[in-house]
Amino acid sequence: MWGTSPDRGGANAGGGTVDGSLYERLGGVDAITAVVRAVVDRQLKDDRINQKFARTNVDRVIKEFVDLFCQATGGPCTYTGRDMTEAHHDMGVTSGEFQAFVEDVVAVLDDFKVGKAEQDELLNILAPLRGEIVEVDSDQVGTPLPSAFMPAPAL
Repeated sequence: MWGTSPDRGGANAGGGTVDGSLYERLGGVDAITAVVRAVVDRQLKDDRINQKFARTNVDRVIKEFVDLFCQATGGPCTYTGRDMTEAHHDMGVTSGEFQAFVEDVVAVLDDFKVGKAEQDELLNILAPLRGEIVEVDSDQVGTPLPSAFMPAPAL
């Protein structure tokens, strides 16, 4: 699992050089899949954001997250999903809900004992997506999914 591989003086050593791609340091596609499943499960239970998943195909979300993180971390996967702007169009995601999403990701990464360096790298992948996902500049959370939202079809 993420962050549980033996320390070889890499990112978990508290300094020095980082060995291997982020994908390799996270433990590959199986570890990424386990973490993504845990993140999605946590978000479906999080009243701050779970309404945004009301009409979402969970299997598709998991597959797309896995492919996105796998590709973005240097793995062999190819993300073929919609761009973030299209995928979140008319969801009415607030700044507060995006922050809640990030907090859920960090909590799961902590649960999986992912090192701070790897967490920072993952958060640096997520940060630029904020502008493509957030449609409402508000700290409000728990807002309903607007009726105009059109989810992607099931896989």
